[in-house]
Amino acid sequence: MNDYKSYIQRTPNEALGKKLKITAWILTAAVLVLVGLMRRPELRIQLPEGFSFSFLPPVHAILNTVVSISLVVALLAIKKKNIQLHTRAISVAMMTSVLFLLCYVCYHFTTEEVRYGGEGAMRSVYFFFLITHIVLAGVSLPFILFTWINGFTNQFAKHKRLARWVFPMWLYVAVTGPICYLLLKPYY
Repeated sequence: MNDYKSYIQRTPNEALGKKLKITAWILTAAVLVLVGLMRRPELRIQLPEGFSFSFLPPVHAILNTVVSISLVVALLAIKKKNIQLHTRAISVAMMTSVLFLLCYVCYHFTTEEVRYGGEGAMRSVYFFFLITHIVLAGVSLPFILFTWINGFTNQFAKHKRLARWVFPMWLYVAVTGPICYLLLKPYY
């Protein structure tokens, strides 16, 4: 407990936080542009004969599952004031999310999009999860980065305020990614 109190009393580095937040906005813009461009068939990259990224969708689901587990571990750790475990779990979630994003962009720039072929109520369920997943992923990205930056720069009051509403969005995105994959899996 004493380690927790000494940790949260560290001096905030607001100047570094401001610089990193500018970087976060630039990264967010770059990611959103990439995601928009990867849907354009004329920009699809032709891979060498016999090479394919078709193995990536289940990898995406696994990576999102790791993010989900890491986020839950981070939440439980901070509730127990275990900052070291919290920091490690968030680091795993961040690194896994970056790896997911890289794999996702590689897949969609090289592989034709798979369309959902189901009908009836399941079609509505799929599109509900897909649309909410996509919207919340785009909306939450800069705020995930801001939350991390606030923690990294010892701005713990800001970190805590943001994390209260960013965490559920990030967890929802991480959980619904594998759900969308499982619903789309029969059509790959």
